[in-house]
Amino acid sequence: MHPFRFGVQYGKPESPAAFREMARKVEDLGYSSLFCHDHFWDSWSPVVHPAVAAEITTTLRVGTLVYAADYRHPAVLAKDFATLDLLAEGRTEFGIGAGWLTEDYEQAGIPLDRPGVRIDRMIEALEVIKGLWRGEPLDYDGEHYQISGMVGRPLPHTPGGPPVIIGGGGRRVLTEAARLADIISLNPNLRSGTVGPDAARSSVATKFAERRQWIADAAGERFSEIEIQLNTFMALVSDDADSVLEAFAPGFGLTLEEAREVPLVLAGTVDDICEQLHHHREAYGASYIIIHDPEVDAMAPVVARLAGT
Repeated sequence: MHPFRFGVQYGKPESPAAFREMARKVEDLGYSSLFCHDHFWDSWSPVVHPAVAAEITTTLRVGTLVYAADYRHPAVLAKDFATLDLLAEGRTEFGIGAGWLTEDYEQAGIPLDRPGVRIDRMIEALEVIKGLWRGEPLDYDGEHYQISGMVGRPLPHTPGGPPVIIGGGGRRVLTEAARLADIISLNPNLRSGTVGPDAARSSVATKFAERRQWIADAAGERFSEIEIQLNTFMALVSDDADSVLEAFAPGFGLTLEEAREVPLVLAGTVDDICEQLHHHREAYGASYIIIHDPEVDAMAPVVARLAGT
């Protein structure tokens, strides 16, 4: 089993000063990484954000969970992230996904192809990006991208490029992730293009156990090398977590018992949450836990107790 480590995903900071303060606090509290998201809503650049976080910290790993492959040509993204990795001196993790949020596509006027096409395009994009990170002339003739003799510049600080994160909730994308990724983020199935009851029903414990098995079957002997990540929906440190779960569970079509067992929901006392995380590592192989910026302070005792164990 991999040792536990913890990351933070944040939305839009209140101010530049607040963002810098948060990045330093996350590092000081023992979190391993700091990520932003890649959507067109009211948020800041997913390239600039991580660069600033890297510049004002010394150990924190930075990145984006996750870049949507459809939003940028892979040659552009390869250059941007190689530059980030170079400036951060290797303290990065590269997350890429097929895109899923319908609102993004509609507002930006980007065609929303069916999931299989988007996954194919993401795979090609990653192959192009990793090819450009090798620093040799790349010729690539895919269905979606064609590259002719391009040499990636600059090269990333990390030889061959930083660790790759792929997240997903469907069998196809997780099977490909087992082949291509260093870190796999177990997600609900977001094929509906929104976070709602469909996504919630795909978040129950049995579905996550099934996803773990898909990865294990596809990865074979490589499975032990892959780090499994959970990007939590809620991390609630409370002596009365059930009252909160009872309030939101019906709106997502879940019973209280199902809500308690959703791997993306951490709820209870510090002892309770530590027990839940040990269970999730045993059941799903998940040792890399992502929480969100409002929960940084409350989860600090859990991080202090489990990180590195």
